[in-house]
Amino acid sequence: MPIDLKIPAVGESITEVVIGAWRKKVGDTVEKDEDLVELETDKATFDLPAPAAGVITQILKKAGDTAAVGDVIGSIGDAFATKQGTTKDEPVKRSPSKPEPAKQEPVKQAPVKQAPASVPAPAQPSRRDKVTAEPLEPVTTGAPHEKQPAAATNAAARGGERVVPMSPIRRRIAQRLVEAQANAALVTTFNEIDMSVVIGLRKKYRDAFQDQYGVKLGFMSFFVKAVVEALTEIPQVNAEVRENAIVYRDYFDIGVAVGSGKGLVVPVLRDAQRLSFAEIERQIADFARRAGENALKLEELQGGTFTISNGGVYGSLLSTPIVNPPQSGVLGMHSIQERPVVRDGQIVIRPMMYVALTYDHRVIDGREAVTFLNRVREIVEDPSRLLIEV
Repeated sequence: MPIDLKIPAVGESITEVVIGAWRKKVGDTVEKDEDLVELETDKATFDLPAPAAGVITQILKKAGDTAAVGDVIGSIGDAFATKQGTTKDEPVKRSPSKPEPAKQEPVKQAPVKQAPASVPAPAQPSRRDKVTAEPLEPVTTGAPHEKQPAAATNAAARGGERVVPMSPIRRRIAQRLVEAQANAALVTTFNEIDMSVVIGLRKKYRDAFQDQYGVKLGFMSFFVKAVVEALTEIPQVNAEVRENAIVYRDYFDIGVAVGSGKGLVVPVLRDAQRLSFAEIERQIADFARRAGENALKLEELQGGTFTISNGGVYGSLLSTPIVNPPQSGVLGMHSIQERPVVRDGQIVIRPMMYVALTYDHRVIDGREAVTFLNRVREIVEDPSRLLIEV
């Protein structure tokens, strides 16, 4: 008996999915729990496993179609029955109540130009009606031998257009960013950080850190540690507006923006205040790998009290990040560039990074925002402050 392939409930706020690539086609044999089709939601992408072994007998939804939770998108049949010829591709038998119409003998026509007088002779086919292998000459309206502009002859030759529907993730990103702009009083403040000490520490401990923990020591762990410390001191940046109240959180779930093939996603480092440098780097590396494979779990993308976005990996020198609602703040990191700065009255060259804090002015005042960003700068420029708590 065929088994229906239904869209499962994948989250309390998700009511529909978009069908992605099918891993199998009609007639293919599948094993139990084998991945059948990719399903896209506005939060993540996941695979629908086969509920039982058998053969794909029908596919009702193709790639790009939308399906609601509970919809049937295909079915699996018994492999033995399918081999006996009971697949959906079996020829359709005609109903006995509708006999096939009798075949009619073709009407013989008189030779060309010898038609009866009552039937007008067909006109001589024009050159455009002839089927030839040679392309037709373009119709011109100008003087003889005058060439028409390329744009006027064929628009398709200039590349044309491609209409590609937004993926659920891209639609969700667009929706949330527009909501943030419309519902929050967003302001951005900037600062710059001398990365000399962090770069020196990474160079000094790079090999030993990777040998011991199996992951590279990156910049992000320093910033996560600095952000947690600054959020502890300025709790407004870790808060959110909820109706007519402000909710202050005493935990620190830090979202880290990573790129995927379908858009920017923000997996969350839970209880970041408890994580070591190695644990932070391991989780971020794992997030980045699985984001590229569309393998992040829904629960890993939900929640978060503050977000860090590193546009510097793409070469961004300066930008204004947008808050991820309902959060009240986001820190933007940027490219490191050697620039002249003044130290002890001397002009010296230092590896500098611009940082930006976008915040919701409904919760955070300018003094608090600037203090927060200054605290992040102080800790990154001198990470030893984390050890002696100054």
